Amino acid sequence: MKLPVAVLLIPLFLLAGCTPPKTVAPLDSAVSPNVPAPQLQVSPDGHHLQTTTQEPFFWLADTAWEMLHRLDYTQTDHYLTTRRDQGFNVVQTVILAEQDGLRTPNRNGDLPLQDLDPTRPNEAYFSHVDRVIERANELGIVVALLPTWGDKFNRKWGMGPEIFNADNARVFGKFLGQRYANAAIVWVLGGDRIPEEPEDFAIINAMTAGLKEGDGGRHLISYHPQGRQSSANFFHDAPWLAFNMHQSGHGERDYANFNDTLRDANREPTKPALDAEPLYEDIPIGFKPENGWFGAFEARRAAYWSVLAGALGHTYGHHSIWQMWEPGMNGALEPRTPWQEALYYPGAYQMGYMKALFSRLPWTTLRPAQEQLVQESLVKAPQQGADAIRIATTADGNWLIAYTPFGTQFSLDLTVLPTAGYWFNPRDATQIPLSTMPRAIGTTHFDPPADTARGNDWLLVLERH
Repeated sequence: MKLPVAVLLIPLFLLAGCTPPKTVAPLDSAVSPNVPAPQLQVSPDGHHLQTTTQEPFFWLADTAWEMLHRLDYTQTDHYLTTRRDQGFNVVQTVILAEQDGLRTPNRNGDLPLQDLDPTRPNEAYFSHVDRVIERANELGIVVALLPTWGDKFNRKWGMGPEIFNADNARVFGKFLGQRYANAAIVWVLGGDRIPEEPEDFAIINAMTAGLKEGDGGRHLISYHPQGRQSSANFFHDAPWLAFNMHQSGHGERDYANFNDTLRDANREPTKPALDAEPLYEDIPIGFKPENGWFGAFEARRAAYWSVLAGALGHTYGHHSIWQMWEPGMNGALEPRTPWQEALYYPGAYQMGYMKALFSRLPWTTLRPAQEQLVQESLVKAPQQGADAIRIATTADGNWLIAYTPFGTQFSLDLTVLPTAGYWFNPRDATQIPLSTMPRAIGTTHFDPPADTARGNDWLLVLERH
């Protein structure tokens, strides 16, 4: 079935990869611009995060690893305000940054440490960090804050140098914990590395001990690993690990990241799961430009796949923005878009549409329900591969969400009879009511509103009042 021309015109600027007009915004804001960022805790059921006033918190993060290192305050304010307006409520960034953050000064000309010594922080550098965190929190943005990139304790690759041992890691952690005890932050250890040697584990555990000593255990702590790894592989049973992060990464065009989310969400004891580094919009596929570039569709699909597999939310990234690249600057892995322009790429807006959609639904009670996807002889609904359809329902059956990445037709085994339903276009947030509602429980066929094609993704939303 094809949509009327009037409906098809809505998302054309997004599909073309053009700069959206400034009036484009998520359906509604899940975090008021005038409400400061909250402190977070794990929900009682262990599946998601909530505020300290027990309000569900749908994590929508942007990746800004080099923000503290490469932007001045005016640039940072522009970045944060734009992301707030697009619906983001978390920013992931690093104090001791990846891109030679120990030896190349920030925009103010300051290095973070004196003589590469973690026990001798440079007050001028950290005064800038203070201002940025304060501004983010004012805008309603929680800062997922990495004390250091991983090459500072396990170089393996990157610029390093390795400067940490267990003793100075604890001192540095305590310094940070005390300094940011009252900020709305989440601590994130790791930094694209896994612990490989006993000393690596000692450093991580010492730094977490220092953080908790400094802030009294007020903030959640997680761990950001390297690609195709999870914090759960190393620290799932650690008392300090509040929720798991995995990195599905940038290696394959159609990597099924929902399998990683399912794995972590189903571990015991139960802890929330997050894909903290999926593929970035506008990064070369497999890090090789000859393979092409990931676009908004791949970023979108990774988000819906993971959330409908039980994630606590999602992290988005753009290849130019994580490194705050602009022409004339050394860039990692061939960025091609100035960060100021990349701010307005379609994937970022579409993440906001997703958050706004789920914020209107009882998303905290959604659980995977692939058993309701019927495998027919005529139309085989894929459960793996590039066009894998993902299903989630609430325990009471009052809500069902189905995501079809290519707009593939599918059938569902309905266990309750919905009273309302619509198709949601994740490219532009258009909603199209179902022309015919199901009249009986059991197998029901659904045909998305446009032809099947890669990137023509749709969500089916069914509700029983």
